[in-house]
Amino acid sequence: MIISVPATSANLGPGFDSLGLAINLRSSVEFKPSRFFSVSIRGEGESNPRLKGNNLFVGIFNDHYRRLTQKRQNFKFMFNNNIPLSRGLGSSSAVIVSAIASAHEAAGVRVSKRRILNHAFVYEPHPDNIAPAVMGGFTVSAVEKQKVFTQKKHLPDYLKAVVVIPNKPISTARSRNTLPKSYSKENAVFNLSHAALTVAAFFNEEWEMLRIAAQDRFHQKVRMKMLPELFAVQKIAYENGALMSTLSGSGSTFFSMVYDEDAKQLAGRFAQKFPDFGVKILDFDNSGLLIER
Repeated sequence: MIISVPATSANLGPGFDSLGLAINLRSSVEFKPSRFFSVSIRGEGESNPRLKGNNLFVGIFNDHYRRLTQKRQNFKFMFNNNIPLSRGLGSSSAVIVSAIASAHEAAGVRVSKRRILNHAFVYEPHPDNIAPAVMGGFTVSAVEKQKVFTQKKHLPDYLKAVVVIPNKPISTARSRNTLPKSYSKENAVFNLSHAALTVAAFFNEEWEMLRIAAQDRFHQKVRMKMLPELFAVQKIAYENGALMSTLSGSGSTFFSMVYDEDAKQLAGRFAQKFPDFGVKILDFDNSGLLIER
């Protein structure tokens, strides 16, 4: 069977650790029982031997498979990695979600997406990435008593994602360490109001409102200073039709949402200005986790 999970863009400006959306750039894994354990990787990370020997997916898969079956079984895993690694597009969340779903399928145990989401939360305690990875669409999430509560909004086809993928990663752990330890009441109210407005704009499909709503005072500028070119990326985005333009996760990828007719122009400007960076025009994903038996 094949299990696939979409890329995600999380935080989304003021939505620190709570807002995210799914992008149709999928990584997948195909697996089957085997006499011997084996791992093969195509795409991102295929030339990195550490990913085969110290594989996050395999560790999580084995934990859940043994919990569900009380057995040990060798599998052959074939990964097709399309999500860039360590670039703020949810590669780790995709691994975690696909490992949990794969273990349940291998054990013959059907489980709901909400159950998979809460299992994933054990490994990734920030639901802004794992929620859209599982559910697809735009998601707003909160945590109560170690349980994730999520609402999803379907994203229309006439919107596109334009992502700029720098040739340098930004470490999530290092990035978090740069953030302030406390925030003023003024900045907290600013982010609370803008995050609420962002959610309302998505659910009411008031896309033009996102230019105002997506402003942030909690994390973006501090993190963008680690790769100053990102300030120019955001400026170009808003000068060329972007409805919103935000750091993707903790970076280094920058995410912009545009109407379909503006996508090529914006991507062209990015490619012209940043020839060493990757630029992709992508659809949004409304399916999330997919299992093909």
